[in-house]
Amino acid sequence: MSCGEHHDVDCSEILQRVYVFIDNELEDASNDEIRQHLEECAPCLDQYDLERCVKKLVHRSCGDEHAPEALRQKILLRLTQIRVEITTQD
Repeated sequence: MSCGEHHDVDCSEILQRVYVFIDNELEDASNDEIRQHLEECAPCLDQYDLERCVKKLVHRSCGDEHAPEALRQKILLRLTQIRVEITTQD
């Protein structure tokens, strides 16, 4: 995905790290980089908001249950594959 504007970090790279960003699992420099990009890029901000809403919905639906790590990794891999498929269609 690309919004057509120049950014220090490409949109596709930002979107690949958005899940980790949502979970606050990035180092401070990467957090700042993503925050800055989201402030400048409306399409990425929209995608971030969507991912954040999905995460909240899943959390609300599952309560305090935690998915096994293998399942979590499979889901993240599939989401990444879908994102790549979508970006190559643009």
